[in-house]
Amino acid sequence: MTWTPNRRMALLAVVTLVLDQLTKFGVLRFLGYAQERVVVEGFFKFVHWGNTGAAWSMFHGNNEMLTIVALLALLALFLTRHHFGIEQPLGQWALGLMFGGIAGNIVDRIVHGHVVDFIYFHVRTRNGAEAGFPAFNVADSGICIGVGLMFLLSWQMDEKQPATPSAAPSETAAKESTPAASKEA
Repeated sequence: MTWTPNRRMALLAVVTLVLDQLTKFGVLRFLGYAQERVVVEGFFKFVHWGNTGAAWSMFHGNNEMLTIVALLALLALFLTRHHFGIEQPLGQWALGLMFGGIAGNIVDRIVHGHVVDFIYFHVRTRNGAEAGFPAFNVADSGICIGVGLMFLLSWQMDEKQPATPSAAPSETAAKESTPAASKEA
């Protein structure tokens, strides 16, 4: 079998999706809703939280609309993938991770009615309160890493493109526009 860019992206998308769903299955199996398991006291814990919104719970309660938006985004990315450097391994990795991540969260929204988030980093403030980064999952990580790789790829592509020549007119055009040139004609 020949490993074309599309096949590499598809493989990475499937691996990301499967890893995402397996980790969420573990959370659903071993943690009740809203339960927590401390891994590193005062810094990291596994949680079982549901998110019907987007990143950082923006648009909370709009699960159906966000499912449609995610499906449209997945379709748009797939149809325009040739614009994203898929001939390079970095582009294949970026899109594969994004495809798998978006698909993982779509599965959650359809099956569970919300995205299952379970990775939670936090710190304790001086008064003992918990200040944390929003909980996330493997799918979210795939999307964020994929977007980051896409930024790197775009910077690499910008550096490889030659600088555009200055907008100075050519000598011929300059001669034609002089009064002496128009008198000779």
